[in-house]
Amino acid sequence: MSIADRWLLPDGVKEILPAEARRVEALRRRLLDLFDCWGYDLVMPPMVEYLESLLTGTGNDLDLSTFKVTDQLTGRMMGLRADTTPQVARIDAHSLNHQGPTRLCYANSVLHTVPATLQAGRSPLQVGAELYGHAGVESDIEVVCLMLEALAAAGVEKLTLDLGHVAIYRSLVAEAGLNADDEAELFRLLQGKAMTELGELLARLPVADAQRERLKALCRLSGDQSVLAAAQQSLGDDSGVAAALADLAQVAAAVTERFPAVTLYFDLAELRGYNYHTGLVFAVYVPEYGQAVAKGGRYDQIGKVFGRARPATGFSADLKVIVEMSCAEVAPAEGVLAPVSDCAALARRVNELRVAGERVVCALPGAVADAVDMGCNRQLVEVDGNWVVKAV
Repeated sequence: MSIADRWLLPDGVKEILPAEARRVEALRRRLLDLFDCWGYDLVMPPMVEYLESLLTGTGNDLDLSTFKVTDQLTGRMMGLRADTTPQVARIDAHSLNHQGPTRLCYANSVLHTVPATLQAGRSPLQVGAELYGHAGVESDIEVVCLMLEALAAAGVEKLTLDLGHVAIYRSLVAEAGLNADDEAELFRLLQGKAMTELGELLARLPVADAQRERLKALCRLSGDQSVLAAAQQSLGDDSGVAAALADLAQVAAAVTERFPAVTLYFDLAELRGYNYHTGLVFAVYVPEYGQAVAKGGRYDQIGKVFGRARPATGFSADLKVIVEMSCAEVAPAEGVLAPVSDCAALARRVNELRVAGERVVCALPGAVADAVDMGCNRQLVEVDGNWVVKAV
């Protein structure tokens, strides 16, 4: 690499400069305070863990996204986390081992080998919350509402909440008795909403006509809340499907009551995270961004490999994206410039201001920048032997 190129960063890796960092940090603190008010305790997992732990419970979803390194002490493979959820699941199952519901939150960097989407970077600042130990829809409602409350607190507006439930697809596939290859092909076509190819595949499969029609109907069941009533009629009386639709209706009712400005959208063929999600899945979209700004779902049994399977539900978001979408104002950095002096009274006054929470910048001998250049809108001046703060 030439000297001229040494300042370049890898593709998809972005640094955050002071003005933007101030916005990011202000929002991080605001969200963590919000999570704390809801009873979610902050955890700080390590950046690197043994690979088996990082990929647990996620199938192959994270494998290709995870940077892998060799531990020089043990020779074992380690990974730089691409998602915090498996780490928090390990903390709940092994490190804490609480008997009742456990609420945990986090805000830390993750690293991806490739961007998750065309608009994403490779070093997201992931913020999220997880609720362990409760299998009812009430915990799903809590997590969804916390996610919406967090986006509102961040100043993200015009939200659309996309709701789905992977148990509907699982129930229909189990009823049809498909083999692994046929199920994989069906899954691919459903995700692409490829109606023609889906019909051709279903025509070839050895399933009953009624089962074929239910699987075909699944691809069309997207839209407003009327989708739930249509699903009850077209998907039959399977108990798993009925329970999933009831959960969706209950979540929708709670969101409508608490967040009437949020638009609800249902997609019963939405199978994001199918390899590890077990129930409700959800994502939030805004008009000016083509990807979800926050997403999550239920992923029961994720802690099984750690010796303690627990029901779990949660959400996460990239704090950098939220800041981009936010319309919230952050106060600019304002401070007090202290002149160059060895005066003891000045030093005491500077300390008093800092203890009171003021930002005080001390000038340095020979520096040519003035107060404004140094981010200060006030300065300390000596008046009759006293150091007082005056506007610049």
